[in-house]
Amino acid sequence: MARVRDIIHIMEELAPARLAESWDHPGLQAGSAEWPVQSIWVALDPLPSVIHAACDQNVDLLITHHPLLFRPLASLDFNSPIGSLLYLSALNQLSIYASHTNLDKTEGGLNDMLSKRIGLKDTDVFEPSSDTELCKLVIFVPQGHEDTLLAALFKSPAGKIGSYSCCTFRNSGTGSFLPGAGSAPFIGSPGEVSHVDEVRIESIVRKTDVSRVLAHIRPHHPYQTMPVDVYPLADADSRNGLGRIGDLEKSMTLYQFARMVKEKLALPYLKISGRPEMTIHRVAICSGSGSSLMKTFFSSDADVYLSGDLRYHDARDAESAEKALVDIGHFGSEHLMVDEITAFLRQRIAENSWDIRVTACQLEKDPFVMI
Repeated sequence: MARVRDIIHIMEELAPARLAESWDHPGLQAGSAEWPVQSIWVALDPLPSVIHAACDQNVDLLITHHPLLFRPLASLDFNSPIGSLLYLSALNQLSIYASHTNLDKTEGGLNDMLSKRIGLKDTDVFEPSSDTELCKLVIFVPQGHEDTLLAALFKSPAGKIGSYSCCTFRNSGTGSFLPGAGSAPFIGSPGEVSHVDEVRIESIVRKTDVSRVLAHIRPHHPYQTMPVDVYPLADADSRNGLGRIGDLEKSMTLYQFARMVKEKLALPYLKISGRPEMTIHRVAICSGSGSSLMKTFFSSDADVYLSGDLRYHDARDAESAEKALVDIGHFGSEHLMVDEITAFLRQRIAENSWDIRVTACQLEKDPFVMI
Protein backbone atom coordinates (compact mmCIF):
# COMPACT_ATOMS: atom_id res chain seq x y z
CA MET A 1 0.00 0.00 0.00
CA ALA A 2 1.25 3.48 -0.86
CA ARG A 3 1.95 5.93 1.93
CA VAL A 4 1.96 9.70 2.19
CA ARG A 5 5.73 9.76 1.71
CA ASP A 6 5.34 8.02 -1.66
CA ILE A 7 3.03 10.77 -2.93
CA ILE A 8 5.31 13.46 -1.50
CA HIS A 9 8.19 11.86 -3.39
CA ILE A 10 6.21 12.12 -6.65
CA MET A 11 5.23 15.73 -5.96
CA GLU A 12 8.79 16.75 -5.16
CA GLU A 13 10.10 15.10 -8.31
CA LEU A 14 7.89 17.63 -10.10
CA ALA A 15 8.48 20.57 -7.74
CA PRO A 16 11.55 20.15 -5.49
CA ALA A 17 11.13 21.89 -2.14
CA ARG A 18 14.56 23.50 -2.55
CA LEU A 19 13.10 25.76 -5.27
CA ALA A 20 10.74 27.46 -2.81
CA GLU A 21 11.30 31.11 -1.90
CA SER A 22 13.13 31.65 1.41
CA TRP A 23 9.97 33.01 3.10
CA ASP A 24 7.83 30.09 1.94
CA HIS A 25 7.01 26.92 3.88
CA PRO A 26 5.81 24.19 1.50
CA GLY A 27 5.79 20.49 2.32
CA LEU A 28 3.88 18.33 4.79
CA GLN A 29 1.72 20.73 6.81
CA ALA A 30 -0.10 18.20 8.99
CA GLY A 31 -0.30 14.45 9.45
CA SER A 32 2.33 11.76 8.99
CA ALA A 33 4.44 10.70 6.04
CA GLU A 34 3.90 7.09 7.16
CA TRP A 35 0.09 7.12 6.99
CA PRO A 36 -1.42 4.96 4.21
CA VAL A 37 -3.13 6.64 1.25
CA GLN A 38 -6.19 5.41 -0.65
CA SER A 39 -7.87 8.75 -1.40
CA ILE A 40 -6.33 12.11 -2.43
CA TRP A 41 -7.97 15.49 -2.96
CA VAL A 42 -6.30 18.34 -4.83
CA ALA A 43 -7.30 21.96 -4.07
CA LEU A 44 -5.90 25.45 -4.43
CA ASP A 45 -6.47 26.49 -0.80
CA PRO A 46 -6.72 24.56 2.50
CA LEU A 47 -10.06 26.24 3.25
CA PRO A 48 -12.01 25.17 6.36
CA SER A 49 -14.83 23.98 4.08
CA VAL A 50 -12.38 21.89 2.05
CA ILE A 51 -10.75 20.31 5.12
CA HIS A 52 -14.12 19.58 6.76
CA ALA A 53 -15.44 17.98 3.54
CA ALA A 54 -12.24 15.96 3.07
CA CYS A 55 -12.56 14.60 6.61
CA ASP A 56 -16.26 13.81 6.09
CA GLN A 57 -15.39 11.82 2.94
CA ASN A 58 -12.48 9.93 4.55
CA VAL A 59 -9.80 11.51 2.35
CA ASP A 60 -6.29 10.48 3.38
CA LEU A 61 -4.22 13.25 1.75
CA LEU A 62 -5.12 16.81 0.78
CA ILE A 63 -2.68 18.45 -1.65
CA THR A 64 -2.95 22.24 -1.96
CA HIS A 65 -1.02 25.04 -3.59
CA HIS A 66 -1.23 27.53 -0.73
CA PRO A 67 0.15 26.30 2.60
CA LEU A 68 -2.05 25.97 5.66
CA LEU A 69 0.87 27.18 7.81
CA PHE A 70 2.50 30.32 6.43
CA ARG A 71 4.14 31.25 9.74
CA PRO A 72 5.38 29.21 12.72
CA LEU A 73 2.76 28.78 15.43
CA ALA A 74 3.53 30.31 18.82
CA SER A 75 1.07 27.91 20.41
CA LEU A 76 -1.30 25.16 19.31
CA ASP A 77 -4.71 26.24 20.58
CA PHE A 78 -7.35 23.83 19.28
CA ASN A 79 -9.97 26.57 19.64
CA SER A 80 -8.12 28.88 17.24
CA PRO A 81 -9.00 28.81 13.51
CA ILE A 82 -5.76 27.06 12.49
CA GLY A 83 -5.62 24.91 15.62
CA SER A 84 -9.12 23.59 15.06
CA LEU A 85 -8.23 22.53 11.51
CA LEU A 86 -5.04 20.81 12.67
CA TYR A 87 -7.01 19.02 15.39
CA LEU A 88 -9.65 17.93 12.87
CA SER A 89 -7.04 16.66 10.40
CA ALA A 90 -5.25 14.67 13.13
CA LEU A 91 -8.51 13.25 14.46
CA ASN A 92 -9.48 12.05 10.98
CA GLN A 93 -5.95 11.02 9.93
CA LEU A 94 -5.93 13.54 7.07
CA SER A 95 -2.45 14.56 5.94
CA ILE A 96 -2.13 18.01 4.33
CA TYR A 97 0.67 18.80 1.89
CA ALA A 98 1.42 22.10 0.09
CA SER A 99 3.46 22.75 -3.06
CA HIS A 100 3.67 26.53 -3.30
CA THR A 101 6.41 28.71 -4.80
CA ASN A 102 8.36 25.58 -5.71
CA LEU A 103 5.41 24.62 -7.95
CA ASP A 104 5.37 28.18 -9.36
CA LYS A 105 9.05 28.08 -10.28
CA THR A 106 9.68 24.53 -11.43
CA GLU A 107 9.83 23.45 -15.05
CA GLY A 108 6.43 21.97 -15.86
CA GLY A 109 4.90 23.78 -12.88
CA LEU A 110 2.16 26.37 -12.57
CA ASN A 111 3.67 29.00 -14.83
CA ASP A 112 4.28 26.45 -17.57
CA MET A 113 0.72 25.18 -17.09
CA LEU A 114 -0.58 28.72 -17.54
CA SER A 115 1.66 29.35 -20.57
CA LYS A 116 0.43 26.19 -22.25
CA ARG A 117 -3.20 26.94 -21.48
CA ILE A 118 -3.12 30.35 -23.19
CA GLY A 119 -1.03 29.08 -26.11
CA LEU A 120 2.41 30.67 -25.64
CA LYS A 121 5.24 29.37 -27.83
CA ASP A 122 9.02 29.26 -27.31
CA THR A 123 8.72 30.18 -23.64
CA ASP A 124 11.59 31.00 -21.33
CA VAL A 125 11.88 31.79 -17.63
CA PHE A 126 10.87 35.39 -16.93
CA GLU A 127 12.92 35.82 -13.74
CA PRO A 128 15.43 33.00 -13.16
CA SER A 129 16.12 31.70 -9.65
CA SER A 130 18.86 33.37 -7.64
CA ASP A 131 22.36 32.25 -8.60
CA THR A 132 23.42 31.96 -4.96
CA GLU A 133 20.48 30.05 -3.48
CA LEU A 134 22.60 26.91 -3.09
CA CYS A 135 26.23 26.33 -2.14
CA LYS A 136 28.63 23.42 -2.50
CA LEU A 137 30.13 22.52 0.88
CA VAL A 138 33.52 20.74 0.75
CA ILE A 139 35.13 19.30 3.89
CA PHE A 140 38.49 17.50 4.21
CA VAL A 141 38.86 14.87 6.95
CA PRO A 142 41.65 12.33 7.66
CA GLN A 143 40.92 8.79 6.46
CA GLY A 144 39.28 6.68 9.14
CA HIS A 145 37.26 9.62 10.50
CA GLU A 146 34.92 10.20 7.55
CA ASP A 147 32.09 8.04 8.93
CA THR A 148 31.86 10.09 12.11
CA LEU A 149 31.73 13.33 10.14
CA LEU A 150 29.17 11.93 7.67
CA ALA A 151 26.92 10.83 10.52
CA ALA A 152 26.93 14.40 11.84
CA LEU A 153 26.45 15.86 8.37
CA PHE A 154 23.40 13.62 7.77
CA LYS A 155 21.74 15.14 10.85
CA SER A 156 22.15 18.68 9.47
CA PRO A 157 20.19 20.56 6.75
CA ALA A 158 22.92 19.76 4.20
CA GLY A 159 22.60 17.17 1.46
CA LYS A 160 19.00 17.72 0.34
CA ILE A 161 18.30 17.37 -3.38
CA GLY A 162 14.61 17.31 -4.22
CA SER A 163 12.93 14.66 -2.08
CA TYR A 164 16.29 12.99 -1.30
CA SER A 165 18.42 13.67 1.78
CA CYS A 166 21.92 12.65 2.97
CA CYS A 167 23.31 13.33 -0.54
CA THR A 168 27.13 13.48 -0.61
CA PHE A 169 30.10 12.61 -2.77
CA ARG A 170 33.58 11.75 -1.53
CA ASN A 171 36.97 10.78 -2.87
CA SER A 172 40.45 10.31 -1.46
CA GLY A 173 43.65 12.27 -1.83
CA THR A 174 46.67 13.59 0.00
CA GLY A 175 46.71 16.77 2.02
CA SER A 176 49.67 18.66 3.41
CA PHE A 177 50.05 21.25 6.18
CA LEU A 178 52.67 22.86 8.38
CA PRO A 179 51.49 23.38 11.99
CA GLY A 180 52.60 26.74 13.32
CA ALA A 181 54.07 27.62 16.69
CA GLY A 182 51.52 27.25 19.49
CA SER A 183 49.32 24.88 17.47
CA ALA A 184 48.09 21.53 18.79
CA PRO A 185 47.79 19.41 15.63
CA PHE A 186 45.77 16.19 15.67
CA ILE A 187 48.35 14.73 13.27
CA GLY A 188 52.02 15.76 12.99
CA SER A 189 54.11 18.19 15.01
CA PRO A 190 54.58 21.99 15.02
CA GLY A 191 57.30 23.06 12.62
CA GLU A 192 57.15 19.88 10.52
CA VAL A 193 55.33 19.47 7.19
CA SER A 194 52.83 16.62 7.33
CA HIS A 195 51.38 14.67 4.40
CA VAL A 196 48.10 12.99 5.29
CA ASP A 197 45.71 10.65 3.50
CA GLU A 198 42.41 12.55 3.55
CA VAL A 199 38.86 12.19 2.29
CA ARG A 200 37.14 15.05 0.47
CA ILE A 201 33.39 15.16 1.27
CA GLU A 202 31.07 17.27 -0.89
CA SER A 203 27.46 18.15 -0.22
CA ILE A 204 24.79 20.70 -1.18
CA VAL A 205 23.55 23.26 1.33
CA ARG A 206 21.32 26.30 1.17
CA LYS A 207 23.22 29.54 1.55
CA THR A 208 21.08 30.45 4.56
CA ASP A 209 21.98 27.14 6.28
CA VAL A 210 25.78 27.21 5.84
CA SER A 211 26.60 28.68 9.28
CA ARG A 212 24.25 26.29 11.05
CA VAL A 213 25.68 23.26 9.25
CA LEU A 214 29.28 24.23 10.02
CA ALA A 215 28.47 24.82 13.68
CA HIS A 216 26.83 21.39 13.86
CA ILE A 217 29.63 19.36 12.26
CA ARG A 218 32.67 21.22 13.65
CA PRO A 219 32.69 19.36 17.04
CA HIS A 220 32.82 16.04 15.12
CA HIS A 221 35.94 16.94 13.11
CA PRO A 222 39.26 15.79 14.63
CA TYR A 223 41.43 18.67 13.34
CA GLN A 224 42.10 21.73 15.46
CA THR A 225 41.03 23.83 12.47
CA MET A 226 38.49 22.18 10.17
CA PRO A 227 39.46 22.62 6.49
CA VAL A 228 36.34 23.61 4.58
CA ASP A 229 35.44 25.32 1.28
CA VAL A 230 32.07 26.88 0.40
CA TYR A 231 31.29 27.63 -3.26
CA PRO A 232 28.19 29.52 -4.44
CA LEU A 233 26.41 27.57 -7.18
CA ALA A 234 24.70 28.86 -10.29
CA ASP A 235 21.28 27.29 -10.82
CA ALA A 236 21.88 24.45 -13.25
CA ASP A 237 18.10 24.13 -13.71
CA SER A 238 17.83 27.06 -16.11
CA ARG A 239 14.14 26.30 -16.73
CA ASN A 240 13.28 27.02 -13.09
CA GLY A 241 12.25 30.48 -11.97
CA LEU A 242 9.35 32.85 -11.53
CA GLY A 243 7.06 33.62 -14.47
CA ARG A 244 7.46 32.81 -18.14
CA ILE A 245 7.85 34.87 -21.32
CA GLY A 246 6.93 33.68 -24.80
CA ASP A 247 5.25 34.44 -28.12
CA LEU A 248 1.73 34.07 -29.43
CA GLU A 249 1.17 31.88 -32.49
CA LYS A 250 0.09 35.05 -34.28
CA SER A 251 -0.16 38.69 -33.31
CA MET A 252 -3.51 40.11 -32.18
CA THR A 253 -4.87 43.22 -30.51
CA LEU A 254 -4.90 43.58 -26.74
CA TYR A 255 -8.69 43.29 -26.79
CA GLN A 256 -8.53 40.06 -28.82
CA PHE A 257 -5.82 38.68 -26.52
CA ALA A 258 -7.87 39.45 -23.41
CA ARG A 259 -10.97 37.81 -24.89
CA MET A 260 -8.93 34.73 -25.83
CA VAL A 261 -7.47 34.45 -22.31
CA LYS A 262 -10.88 34.87 -20.73
CA GLU A 263 -12.28 32.06 -22.88
CA LYS A 264 -9.37 29.63 -22.48
CA LEU A 265 -9.26 30.05 -18.70
CA ALA A 266 -13.07 30.11 -18.35
CA LEU A 267 -12.91 33.37 -16.38
CA PRO A 268 -16.04 35.32 -15.44
CA TYR A 269 -14.09 38.58 -15.74
CA LEU A 270 -10.61 40.07 -16.08
CA LYS A 271 -9.12 43.57 -16.17
CA ILE A 272 -6.93 45.15 -18.85
CA SER A 273 -4.78 48.25 -18.94
CA GLY A 274 -3.53 49.64 -22.24
CA ARG A 275 -4.91 50.60 -25.63
CA PRO A 276 -7.37 47.87 -26.71
CA GLU A 277 -6.19 48.16 -30.32
CA MET A 278 -2.45 47.86 -29.57
CA THR A 279 -0.68 44.87 -31.13
CA ILE A 280 0.28 41.99 -28.83
CA HIS A 281 2.82 39.35 -29.83
CA ARG A 282 5.22 38.77 -26.93
CA VAL A 283 3.67 37.94 -23.56
CA ALA A 284 5.05 37.76 -20.02
CA ILE A 285 3.12 35.94 -17.31
CA CYS A 286 3.36 35.21 -13.60
CA SER A 287 0.89 33.10 -11.66
CA GLY A 288 -0.44 34.46 -8.36
CA SER A 289 0.55 37.97 -7.27
CA GLY A 290 2.79 39.43 -9.96
CA SER A 291 3.46 43.02 -8.90
CA SER A 292 6.95 42.15 -7.69
CA LEU A 293 8.02 41.44 -11.29
CA MET A 294 6.91 44.76 -12.79
CA LYS A 295 10.50 45.99 -13.14
CA THR A 296 11.40 42.78 -14.93
CA PHE A 297 8.44 43.36 -17.27
CA PHE A 298 9.49 46.91 -18.10
CA SER A 299 13.04 45.82 -18.89
CA SER A 300 11.80 42.98 -21.13
CA ASP A 301 10.57 43.03 -24.73
CA ALA A 302 7.12 41.75 -23.75
CA ASP A 303 4.14 43.74 -25.00
CA VAL A 304 1.80 42.65 -22.23
CA TYR A 305 2.10 41.25 -18.71
CA LEU A 306 -0.53 38.78 -17.51
CA SER A 307 -0.80 38.08 -13.79
CA GLY A 308 -2.97 38.56 -10.70
CA ASP A 309 -3.25 41.18 -7.95
CA LEU A 310 -1.77 43.97 -10.11
CA ARG A 311 -2.03 47.44 -8.62
CA TYR A 312 -3.30 50.83 -9.71
CA HIS A 313 0.20 52.29 -9.94
CA ASP A 314 1.36 49.25 -11.91
CA ALA A 315 -1.25 50.17 -14.52
CA ARG A 316 -0.17 53.82 -14.55
CA ASP A 317 3.47 52.82 -14.99
CA ALA A 318 2.50 50.47 -17.83
CA GLU A 319 0.60 53.32 -19.51
CA SER A 320 3.69 55.50 -19.36
CA ALA A 321 5.79 52.71 -20.87
CA GLU A 322 3.17 52.14 -23.60
CA LYS A 323 2.76 48.55 -22.50
CA ALA A 324 -0.29 46.56 -21.44
CA LEU A 325 -1.46 44.61 -18.41
CA VAL A 326 -4.01 41.81 -18.11
CA ASP A 327 -5.07 41.06 -14.53
CA ILE A 328 -6.82 37.69 -14.33
CA GLY A 329 -6.89 37.63 -10.53
CA HIS A 330 -5.00 35.47 -8.08
CA PHE A 331 -7.58 32.68 -8.17
CA GLY A 332 -7.88 32.79 -11.96
CA SER A 333 -4.14 32.51 -12.49
CA GLU A 334 -3.64 29.56 -10.15
CA HIS A 335 -6.81 27.47 -9.91
CA LEU A 336 -5.88 25.57 -13.08
CA MET A 337 -3.29 23.68 -10.99
CA VAL A 338 -6.12 21.63 -9.47
CA ASP A 339 -6.98 19.81 -12.70
CA GLU A 340 -3.37 19.68 -13.86
CA ILE A 341 -2.00 18.17 -10.64
CA THR A 342 -4.95 15.75 -10.47
CA ALA A 343 -4.13 14.47 -13.97
CA PHE A 344 -0.40 14.31 -13.15
CA LEU A 345 -0.98 12.25 -10.00
CA ARG A 346 -3.42 9.89 -11.69
CA GLN A 347 -0.82 9.11 -14.34
CA ARG A 348 2.01 8.56 -11.86
CA ILE A 349 -0.18 6.47 -9.56
CA ALA A 350 -1.25 4.28 -12.49
CA GLU A 351 2.41 3.78 -13.41
CA ASN A 352 2.99 2.46 -9.88
CA SER A 353 -0.16 0.28 -9.94
CA TRP A 354 -1.44 1.81 -6.70
CA ASP A 355 -5.14 1.68 -5.86
CA ILE A 356 -5.62 5.37 -5.04
CA ARG A 357 -8.48 7.70 -6.00
CA VAL A 358 -7.41 11.23 -6.94
CA THR A 359 -10.16 13.86 -6.99
CA ALA A 360 -10.11 17.50 -8.07
CA CYS A 361 -11.87 19.44 -5.31
CA GLN A 362 -14.96 21.20 -6.69
CA LEU A 363 -15.77 23.31 -3.61
CA GLU A 364 -13.62 26.38 -4.31
CA LYS A 365 -14.73 29.66 -5.83
CA ASP A 366 -12.99 32.97 -6.42
CA PRO A 367 -13.52 35.02 -3.22
CA PHE A 368 -14.10 38.12 -5.38
CA VAL A 369 -17.39 38.57 -7.22
CA MET A 370 -18.13 41.34 -9.73
CA ILE A 371 -21.53 43.05 -9.22
